[in-house]
Amino acid sequence: MRDCRPPEARALLQAFLDALHPRELEALLAAWPLAARADQWPPNAAQGGGPWSVWLVMGGRGAGKTRTGAQWVRGLALGEPDFAARPVGRIALVGETAADVRDVMIEGVSGILAVHNRAERPTWEPSRRRLEWPNGAIAQAFSAEDPESLRGPQFECAWLDEFAKWRHAQETFDMLQFGLRLGERPRQLVTTTPRPTEALRRLMQNPRTALSRASTYANAENLAPSFIEAIVGRYAGTRLGRQELEGEVVEDAEGALWTRDLIEAAREEAAPALCRVVVAVDPPASSSGRADRCGIVAAGLDADGVVHVLEDCSLGAARPAKWARAAIACCHRHEADGIVAEVNQGGDMVSAVIHEADASVLVRQVRATRGKYLRAAPVAQLYEQGRVRHAGAFPALEDEMCAFTAGGLPGGRSPDRLDALVWAVTALALSSRQAQPKVRRV
Repeated sequence: MRDCRPPEARALLQAFLDALHPRELEALLAAWPLAARADQWPPNAAQGGGPWSVWLVMGGRGAGKTRTGAQWVRGLALGEPDFAARPVGRIALVGETAADVRDVMIEGVSGILAVHNRAERPTWEPSRRRLEWPNGAIAQAFSAEDPESLRGPQFECAWLDEFAKWRHAQETFDMLQFGLRLGERPRQLVTTTPRPTEALRRLMQNPRTALSRASTYANAENLAPSFIEAIVGRYAGTRLGRQELEGEVVEDAEGALWTRDLIEAAREEAAPALCRVVVAVDPPASSSGRADRCGIVAAGLDADGVVHVLEDCSLGAARPAKWARAAIACCHRHEADGIVAEVNQGGDMVSAVIHEADASVLVRQVRATRGKYLRAAPVAQLYEQGRVRHAGAFPALEDEMCAFTAGGLPGGRSPDRLDALVWAVTALALSSRQAQPKVRRV
């Protein structure tokens, strides 16, 4: 990362660091207020947020969630100003299993014991499943496999780790709430890589929940380069990658034509040799710069009759000249046979705009005579038959696909990316069942 500070400021900082004893420098670099990102700091301190009872930290693998939790517990137990007005005497530590609490939350490389210096470090008593600080603060360890173990003890605060993985998540969470009855402001931190579970949805919708998000990339400097290169390179953009790396809750809409599992089953790293390639365009209804998105999707057909989606280069609100140039550039990138363009809204103007930018491009005009859902259903069937593949990941397009139902998209949004996909697949694999679109040159 480029250092944009003035040379004088850099020189002053360097002189200060050079004057420090190695132990002082080590302590400075380890100081959590200097090392923590904004998403790792309690919301009321970092963002001026209102009172919350649950701080939900959702992040990808290796995003620093465990360090966030361990430092939060440390700040509470020691009564540090940004965490608590006074030392918190009773804390609950709840993990998926007893082994997870011990191996990750307490003894892990980013766990509670690791974030304390020797003088302030608590004593871990495995047989009693508890930590005790020199000032008398105590943290007790619990497993989410046994919700009943939380019946009886009482606490001021709690740290719940990998909540979305818990088998009895709602039951364990509910039982814990009855025990959070000490102090002036009982509260809890929930750290998790998200999954689309009902318990997590409820937590996110709770008005007393403060939400922080972090991706794996945010903590890249503390991760092995080989991990970033291999894992991120392989899974970026896929459903698993968006969940495990981006920390997103990735769900399917009830009644949608496509599901995430269906799309993941159609995933491939690259397309084979192709016989035909087309770029489909779903132009916005208006020529205004505030018009709907312009859907632009490239796809090709192989010798076995399988369609391979190659690129989604759809644009936001754009004037005709801009989306026409984008479609032509996509056409040239993939050496496409031509452009398939819906003309319900623009008529011959659509072809004219494209040919104004490049007169050599073949434009095939198509006109919608059925509703979007009816046009999309045969394409979804091809996915189910294994006759459409995705050469890579197209998160925005796939979100539309998995949200599109008979009622359209949520909020009445136009499925522009999906429309372009449907036209591309139809032109390549379904046109023999319909009248061939008319080829026009302007």
